[in-house]
Formats: sequence, structure tokens, C-alpha cells
Amino acid sequence: MNNRNELFLSLGKYQKRIDARLRLMQNKNFVQRLWNKDATLFGKEKPSESILMGWLELPDKMLDVLPSINEFCKEIRNEGFDHVVLLGMGGSSLAPLVFQKTFAESLNGLKFTVLDTTEPETIKKIENEVNIPTTLFIVASKSGSTAEVNAFYEYFYYRVAATKRDRAGENFIAITDSGSPLVQLAARKKFRKTFINFSDVGGRFSALSYFGIVPAALMGINVKEILLRAKAMAVACGPLVPASENSAVVLGTAMAELSLKGCDKLTYLMPEELSSFGLWMEQLVAESTGKEDKGVLPFNGQPLCSQDSYGSDRFFVNTIFSEEISKSSDHPVFLNDFPHIDIFIKDKLDLGKEFIRWEIATATAGAVLDIDPFDQPNVQESKMYTDKLLKIVEKEGQLPKMEPSLIENGIIYYAPDKRENAKDLIETLLNTAGGGSYLAFQAYLPEEEGVQKNLNDMQKIIQTNLKIAVSSQFGPRYLHSTGQFHKGGPNTGYFIQFVSNSTVDINIPENKYSFGMLKRAQAIGDREALMKHNRKVILVDLGEDYINGLNTFKHVIETLQPAVNNDKLASDSKVKRKFSTSAKKTTKSTVPEAIVLLQNTVSNTSNPPLE
Repeated sequence: MNNRNELFLSLGKYQKRIDARLRLMQNKNFVQRLWNKDATLFGKEKPSESILMGWLELPDKMLDVLPSINEFCKEIRNEGFDHVVLLGMGGSSLAPLVFQKTFAESLNGLKFTVLDTTEPETIKKIENEVNIPTTLFIVASKSGSTAEVNAFYEYFYYRVAATKRDRAGENFIAITDSGSPLVQLAARKKFRKTFINFSDVGGRFSALSYFGIVPAALMGINVKEILLRAKAMAVACGPLVPASENSAVVLGTAMAELSLKGCDKLTYLMPEELSSFGLWMEQLVAESTGKEDKGVLPFNGQPLCSQDSYGSDRFFVNTIFSEEISKSSDHPVFLNDFPHIDIFIKDKLDLGKEFIRWEIATATAGAVLDIDPFDQPNVQESKMYTDKLLKIVEKEGQLPKMEPSLIENGIIYYAPDKRENAKDLIETLLNTAGGGSYLAFQAYLPEEEGVQKNLNDMQKIIQTNLKIAVSSQFGPRYLHSTGQFHKGGPNTGYFIQFVSNSTVDINIPENKYSFGMLKRAQAIGDREALMKHNRKVILVDLGEDYINGLNTFKHVIETLQPAVNNDKLASDSKVKRKFSTSAKKTTKSTVPEAIVLLQNTVSNTSNPPLE
């Protein structure tokens, strides 16, 4: 498509509302104030109040330091390192995970692995796959005190020290903020290098900072091109670009306005090669907007279900490679019955652009929703409950006993109420679920194909039969991502957590608990936090054979009856027909590579009142 980025909107009856909001934003100089980091846009009292918006300048800043990063990567290769393992969680690990999975087939740098789970079997698998003496470990943590990252470090430092003794620090580097405990640890243990990140960049906005760029450079990715394209997007969405012509601002405004009208389930469709980008976007959007009973909750659109499986709370964002636009599979026909946005990108290196576009869009959505998109007030709650449980382990040697609600077919259920069988237990959980509700499967299980297939199957069954949005996520990753929305967003969520007894457990050096205990404590801790916010949650212990347990649980899911949503189905059908009649008009934008411009048909009439 002639090296152009294109963005298409089909928002139907919602377009006038969004146009009105954009005119209002233009009248109040929103874009200029955003780039000036005006804190009053996000509910602060003074423009000068501190907000974490240094990410706006990251493309330029990282291009300036890129030569030194490249020199460091050359040093690592010359030293004989052949593998890199990143130890991180949330914002410190998701961008590297996206880079690793997106460019896996074309990397010409060091082999790269991201560890962001406390699952003992996964940790042991990584240990067995690497040659410890020739592996570089990146300890990545903005705060320098993330519990999971500290545990990862302690475990692998002990393994390296077993062969290199007091020279073990040569196999470690740190990426963190100035003054964090990790800075002191790195100095004390003589790490090879410490990269000090920018203190005005929050974790989930750090993709193009040292947290993302150093790992990408070690992988051998063309980091310079990624940063140059990110810079081009920043210019295209810069302070001189009007709100109605600014693709990121329009995207963010659409996200927020649709959410305020009940379309708060952002359902994203990605090419297979970019599927991991959704993990990063989930954290960015959900953790930034899910607070004060508001928010936008991203859902992976795969597996695709039939049209009538989606309610009126959905809107879709479909990312497509430009050269594949002619393929009908890239645009499911039923999207025409929903508000949707198509984003066309040139190739994988356009990830740089999409990082910036979505960051500006998310900040914009926060301003429209009148919340601070740069904090995460509810994330600490799960950590607090987990820490409390681990203190009990340190004192008593085990987690506190819990009273089961039901034991059936080898599976143990922990729920607010006791029932005679699992079917009744799940139906009781979901008996008030209706339009606008969602169910989240939270799996503290190995992230492997068999587990993912079962979760996908159950997601499709429930979405098809009960007509509510369903997601499946792995813990503890989601605690640093959608976990904020689960507790701080609208109280429309229902939660089923899966845990298992690890066949292989690993002790954490200098601690009285294992990774298996830590994993279980994190699940129980989040359950406590969810219950504190009056969320409905069931904890399901699958035992050691978690695949067989998931299969058994899936049979229970297949028996659930759709009757609870009959009224909602009729309502949704009317909404879809109504939307469909007004969705024929599509707003289109196309612009040269250096400038991404979104043209909206905004009339010159005065602003209509916003509902």
C-alpha cells in the first residue's frame, strides 16, 4: 500500500459523540497540554504536579544512547555469552516478551528467554535449557523491590555462584531506576553493568526505554529502525497536530467515549506474528484506565466466535499488515455490526510506532475518563495479602488451611458457598452475570500448549452459550496487568482461578518458602483482594495432573445453561441491528510514512452537549 500507514474507523452512531468530544478537546488545546505534561488533564490540581510522562521523549533519548547500548551488546558477544535470560514482571518484561516472540524467526543476536512466572516447572525448564556459565541474566525492575524478580535473582545467582563463586556478578546486569535497592545490590554483587532508566517513565510505558531497548538490541533486532519509526509516530501525533487529525488522540478518545456508553470491552484481533503485542497492550490499557469504577478492558479476540456470541459491550480493534489487506480473513464480516477500528501497519518494525500510538491513546483515554492513567492504586493490595501469607509460611512452614466448598472428581473448589456439585457451584457464581459482565480465567499453571488449548476451548464454550465476554490469563503476570482493572474497574467481573500442585518444586535461596508456595500464595492473595472488592471468585485446585483436571472442569463448563442471558440476547440483537443501519459510513485516513494523519468528518457547528 505504497508504504503508508492507514487507520479506518467505523463507529456508527457513536461517531457524532466522539467528534463532539474532539472539538471540545481542540478548543481546550488538549494536544499541546498533553505534550506539555499538564497534570490538570488527569485530575491534578496544578499543571506542575508530577506525572510520569517522560515516555513522550523516549525515541529521541534512546537514539542518543543507542551507540553505547550497541557497544555493550558487542562486548557481551565477545565475552562468549550465548544466551540471555530476562528476570522481570509486568512492565519490565512485557515489551521484551513482545520483541522475543515477534522476531523469533529472524533474530541474529543472542538466544533470548523471558522469565515472568513463579511456576516451578517453567523455571526448572529454563535452567535446564541454558548453560549457566555462558548465560547473561538481566534483573529488570523499576522499583528494584518486586518480589518475584528478587526471587528469580536469588535462585539464579545461587546457580551461577556455584561455579563462578565471587565472580558470579559478571553474569548479571540490572535495569532499574536511580536510587532503587537494585542499584545497591548490583554494586554490592559487582554486576557487569547497571542501566539507570528514566525516573519519569512508568513501568507499563517503558517499552522504548532501557527496559525494552537493551533486550531488543541483545536479540539483534534493528532497534534503530524501531526507534526511528516511533519518532515518526510521535511527530505525527505531536503538539501541533489538531485533535481530530491526531490518530493516537482519536483512538484514545474513541476508547474512552465508547467505554462511557457501555462498550468497554476492547476486543483486539492481531496477525499471528504480532499476537504477543496484545499482552503488552492489555497491561497498558487495563492497568491505566481500570480504576474509580471506570475503564477499558482489552480482550484477545482469539479464538473467534460466532457473531451472536458478542454483546453490545464490545468494540473491536483489528491490526492488519498492509500488504495483506485483500485477504478476507483479515477482516471478519461480522465486525461491520460493531463499532470497530482497523489499523494497518507495514511490517513488524512498525511495533515502534504502535508502542507510541497506544501510549498516547491510553493517556488520552485517561483524561477523557477523568482518571490518572499513570498510577495503579489496587495492584499493591494483592501483594499485601501475598506478603501476609508468606509471613505465615515463614513462621509455620506452610500456608494456612482453607475450607473446601466442594471436592469432586479429584478437584477441590473454594467458593463463597457450598454446593452439591461443581455445575451448581459455577452456575451460582454466574447467576447474576448479564449484559456488560465478563469472566476471567486466571491460570497459575505452566504456560504450555495443552493448558492454553483447554482455556481457549472453555472461553469459546462460555462465550457461545452464556454470551458474556471471557478472557484467559496466566498468573502472576496478570497481577501486574489486568489485575488493576479487576479490582479497580467496574464491578462486572467474575473470576475462576486455577492452581495445581507442582510435580517439581524449587526452594528459593535465603527464604523459607518455595516457588510453588509463592505461586499458591499469589493466587490466594489475589482472591482475598478480589473478595475485599466484592468480586465473585472461585479458586479451583486441579491437583498434580492439571491437564486432566482442566479437561474434567471443561466437561462441567459444557453443561452450563444459557437461560440466564435470554433477555440480554434479545436486547443485544436490537442494538446490533440499530448499529448496523448507521455503520455504513467509514472514516478513513491515509498519510505518507513520516506523518500519520487521521481525517475525521467534524462539522463546524457548535459542540453538542455530551451525555
